[in-house]
Amino acid sequence: MEKREHWKSKFGFILAATGGAIGLGNIWRFPYITGKNGGAAFVLIYIGCCIIVGIPLILAELSLGRRSQRDAVGTFKVIKPGTGWFWIGGMGVATGYLILSYYSVVAGWTIGYFFESLLGTFRKMGSPQAVASYFDTYSASPLKAIGFHGFFIVLCMIIVIRGIQGGIERACKLLMPTLLGILLICIIRSVTLEGSLAGLTFFIKPDFSKLSTQAIFEALGQSFFTLSLGMGAVITYGSYLTKKDNLASSAVMITFLDTFIAILAGFAIFPAIFAFGLPPDQGPGLVFRSLTNVFNAMPGGAVFAPLFFFLLIIAAVTSGISLLEVITAYFVDERGWSRRKTVLTMGTVSFLLGIPAALSFGRLQGVHILGKTPFSFVEGLTANYMLPLGGLMISVFVAYIWGGRKAIDEVKVGNPVFITGRIWVFLLRYICPFIVAQILLFGVLSEFTSPRVISFSEILRYYLGIIDIVIAAGVIIGGAIYIISIKRAKRREG
Repeated sequence: MEKREHWKSKFGFILAATGGAIGLGNIWRFPYITGKNGGAAFVLIYIGCCIIVGIPLILAELSLGRRSQRDAVGTFKVIKPGTGWFWIGGMGVATGYLILSYYSVVAGWTIGYFFESLLGTFRKMGSPQAVASYFDTYSASPLKAIGFHGFFIVLCMIIVIRGIQGGIERACKLLMPTLLGILLICIIRSVTLEGSLAGLTFFIKPDFSKLSTQAIFEALGQSFFTLSLGMGAVITYGSYLTKKDNLASSAVMITFLDTFIAILAGFAIFPAIFAFGLPPDQGPGLVFRSLTNVFNAMPGGAVFAPLFFFLLIIAAVTSGISLLEVITAYFVDERGWSRRKTVLTMGTVSFLLGIPAALSFGRLQGVHILGKTPFSFVEGLTANYMLPLGGLMISVFVAYIWGGRKAIDEVKVGNPVFITGRIWVFLLRYICPFIVAQILLFGVLSEFTSPRVISFSEILRYYLGIIDIVIAAGVIIGGAIYIISIKRAKRREG
């Protein structure tokens, strides 16, 4: 077995872990979901979900990984040897690997659009309709879909094969500042466009009349997906930490930076969308159909279009390498494979596994698995079932099986003054399972087309949404009172 590496610095770990969380979910998915759910009010709900669910689960996964110093499967074998709980880690490894197989297809589109924007393809088209419809033609092309899917996998393999310090950490130290710099340039261009004020108002001024209970569950799902929860990535990255690292501050910093980048993406996109009179609620086509037209009409668009798609590529790569590292760590730790053998083998298998997803918009459009294309089937399986189930079981495992006391002790190794320990365990025991179970429940209900089931689902979503809001308010207010009381007590003792 190869000697286990560790992160060279906490800064490098934070960038790598944040890069693993920041991906197309932040810059592609977050803006269109925000646009669909009314703007600023949705953003507030999303931030609340990240605080109440995201931070506790990230801290749980980091503590598991560092305690075991093993991959996602080995973690549960070390902490609870001789039991069957390792299946949680196995499901996480499988989830990350399946996500990589279709995620690389979307990443491939961004690579293709980067080259097309460099060549001026979109500016040569005669009408906005032609630019918007080009995406359908592009994604249906077998050569382009498979070719750029493979290109993205190779990019990830080149980085992961070099290891933790020399590959992932070094790449993220370069890519993450570059991502932030490009994003800031895009924001400056976007907010200085004539008519951009309407987009800024939409994004920063809450209008709760546009908010529905559906938006609450959209925010929950988005926070879960974008923070890479339940797929073994955070456990794996946490296993490369040392005992001197502060897990609590790391969890907060990762969540903050991930959310911060998502919000910056909104500032880059919505002012430009409104400046050119386009509706914000266009769904997944917002980036590939609408923004290409925005860049065509924008002064300097020939420069900003390739910059923006390069930004998407960086975001995709930093997430892609974290997904590939999950399966790599498993084979290195549990099977004794070399890193080189694992990356070359599993990278190739991932490419082959993703081919049906790449062809789902063209040659295999008529092929269905349980009524869905291969792409939609794998996406739905991971997002609606495997991710929330993984997060739910990790919460239960840490709070009840490993035990809250032991989990707190692990966090205190690098942070002796962990005053929010009891709040963290309370959230893992009661709040996180209740909320994450709802994501799983509505994922199941969404598979049914019966009017009765749809009606029941809407009613249930409405009342659970109200309960979730009350719980969130109670947690925030109660947590604040608890922290203040603890600090006052310590001052009296001091």
